[in-house]
Amino acid sequence: LSLYLAVRSRMYWRMLIGIAIVAALVHSWARIEPGLGIAVPIFLPPLIAAGVGLLLAFRRAPPLAYVAGSMGTLIGADLLNLDKIERLAAPIVSIGGAGTFDGVFLTGIIAGLLA
Repeated sequence: LSLYLAVRSRMYWRMLIGIAIVAALVHSWARIEPGLGIAVPIFLPPLIAAGVGLLLAFRRAPPLAYVAGSMGTLIGADLLNLDKIERLAAPIVSIGGAGTFDGVFLTGIIAGLLA
């Protein structure tokens, strides 16, 4: 869906900037919780993504907020912390929350509400 929205809206640079901002901020707030996983305050990614969307593309904020929020959260919380997986002490590690009610899910909801 993120790729479709990026191609359809043609806001490539804005989306890359938005993803970078969200990823950097989410990564700075992400913390390792042994036995649980990587924790990020649940409302942080959607609120940052909504703000970035409104700042970079006010009239076309929803697709930018969705892409920046979902991809930025996955990159900032999960991919940039791959080197810390050993400290999790968990038998199974999932990327992206494994279907839990998390910041990526809320990002989609908030981006939809911007529309």
